[in-house]
Amino acid sequence: MDEALTETGEYIVAAMPDDVTGFRVEHGELTVGARRGAIVRVLSLLRDDSNCHFRILVDVTAVDWPERAERFDVVYHLLSLDQNMRVRVKVMTDEETPVPTVTDVYSSAGWFEREVWDLFGVFFDGHPDLRRILTDYGFEGHPLRKDFPLTGHVEVRYDETRKRVVYEPVRLTQDFRRFDFISPWEGMPDELPGDGDAGEAGDGSG
Repeated sequence: MDEALTETGEYIVAAMPDDVTGFRVEHGELTVGARRGAIVRVLSLLRDDSNCHFRILVDVTAVDWPERAERFDVVYHLLSLDQNMRVRVKVMTDEETPVPTVTDVYSSAGWFEREVWDLFGVFFDGHPDLRRILTDYGFEGHPLRKDFPLTGHVEVRYDETRKRVVYEPVRLTQDFRRFDFISPWEGMPDELPGDGDAGEAGDGSG
């Protein structure tokens, strides 16, 4: 299988030497690097070329590398039923530079790109309806960025007095979460719930 993946990678690089930055095969998977401005041309070739026929866009996601100048990898996962093969295509971008939308190549990219925008803040130029899709109205920030606070900025709860959902700034009793198995906010109590009952049962008095 690695041989077939290598041949496909070599074919893609040879077909688009100015648009593809290279490829690698690791763990039985083919990954192709593409230039940001060429992503539409690269995915069009992968979809339409008779040696590829990657007709199915499985997913679009992103990876955040905050130490890099171009901190985001935008990742496209494609499937070819004709070739019985998958390919991963990556482009790099930063917080300000948009990536061309591929909704004209794969219509299913519309929701995927909205998700990447919502969770990572990557802008897709030319997207017909680039709105948040998973977070709430008025949400601040992009929660899958690695510099996004674990607690978020606001908390949502149902207020019995007002009989509606309310939004409030996050207030914690400590600066970070300890993540013990009882209470990630307050820490483990000296006496666990039900300890008294367990003691009585152990004495045989119940």
